[in-house]
Amino acid sequence: MMVGGGCAWLMQLLCVTSGLSAERPPNFVVIFADDLGYADLHCFGSPHQDTPNLDRMAAEGRRFTSFYVAQAVCSASRTALLTGCYPNRVGIHGALGPAATHGIHADEMTIAEVLKPRGYATAIYGKWHLGHHPEFLPTRHGFDDYLGLPYSNDMWPKHPTAKFPDLPLIDGERTVATNPDQSQLTTQYTERAVKFIEQHQSQPFFLYLPHTMPHVPLFVSDKHAGKSKNGLHGDVIAEIDWSVGQVLATLKRLNLDDNTLVIFTSDNGPWLSYGPHAGSAGPLREGKGTTWDGGVRVPCVMRWPGKIPANTVCNELAATIDVLPTLAKLSGSELPALKIDGLDVSPLLTGDATVKTPHADYWFYWGGELQAIRSGRWKLHFPHSYQHIDVPGAEGRPGKLSSPKTELALFDLETDIGEAHNVAAQNEEVVVRLTALAEMARADLGDTITKRVGTGVRAAGQLKK
Repeated sequence: MMVGGGCAWLMQLLCVTSGLSAERPPNFVVIFADDLGYADLHCFGSPHQDTPNLDRMAAEGRRFTSFYVAQAVCSASRTALLTGCYPNRVGIHGALGPAATHGIHADEMTIAEVLKPRGYATAIYGKWHLGHHPEFLPTRHGFDDYLGLPYSNDMWPKHPTAKFPDLPLIDGERTVATNPDQSQLTTQYTERAVKFIEQHQSQPFFLYLPHTMPHVPLFVSDKHAGKSKNGLHGDVIAEIDWSVGQVLATLKRLNLDDNTLVIFTSDNGPWLSYGPHAGSAGPLREGKGTTWDGGVRVPCVMRWPGKIPANTVCNELAATIDVLPTLAKLSGSELPALKIDGLDVSPLLTGDATVKTPHADYWFYWGGELQAIRSGRWKLHFPHSYQHIDVPGAEGRPGKLSSPKTELALFDLETDIGEAHNVAAQNEEVVVRLTALAEMARADLGDTITKRVGTGVRAAGQLKK
């Protein structure tokens, strides 16, 4: 039974999804940073970074401290967010580049496609990274408007160690610039986002704002350059914080606050190889490119005045794969016909401490290989190699890496957030239980070690020759 004010909050949320045929569904804004670490925000413990707008968003909403991505790398993570599926299920791994011939399959449904039947206007301003050929672009997958880069901003001719062609800036489906001035991207995305909200204030809308930054190379406009206490990386995060402030101010000015859920999070942890141009995972182990929590556990703030109680914290497990089914529930939309992996976590928004995560278990893959599982307080790592930073880089250049291998290792995240103490020998029954669950996941989603491909795994779309 619910206690305190939790029941009232839940009733308010339920009211949103009742009588939807007569009432306007809520608006949704998802702001997605790139390579932002768990401890890169002041409201998540950064002692160096000022983020006043995100701090205000947290004070007016709820911080999620056990929020996970499906893989700690660009394309795979964004695929999971937009489809509600583990990347293995939809066949996209790693980071798609200019040479890739595949992308998101036409049969998959993005959040935008799920919401369109309910009358939503949809837009994306920022990094897409689910395929750059015409059939894979956002405008072919539910989005009415698009401005942004089709893949990572370091995939350009100035990359210090690799060769790439010119980097396109795409508006709709038309390339409007090559190798654009990246110092203006955050501003351009924000201005288009504000304009979109203004133009569609009279109808429900879904705004997806996946920022290019703070992925390297770092760029910032003159209005924020040199203004933070945390160097260039701090300036870049300050500009993202400014962008959040612009979106929130627009919602308030147009009296849309009370009917808009805003979610801020990141695609994966910090790219530690880049030293001072990287962020911080704080107490978490490792960073981007690993299944340690520093790679897959990210900051998340949700704000919805009148629906999400102010200045609250949720420690229950939730994930980016849950965004699609949660927005579908809140909007009264139908879920995709194809199987998805995410779950509706709208009850976690209520502030009621008795509500628990719907996830019994959560899987962590890297490049298709199942490397770890979280089940409640426990996280079990299976033997695998991972990227470790031996010497961080400087001035935007990558550092030196090694590939240590972890043995079978069990960690109690409630007492050991840094995954430092292997307690497998003391908890053999937990290891046996989670190992059996992993075998079930491999049978369903495949695994690059065993080469098993379950019937539920869907292949990525291939470019027609």
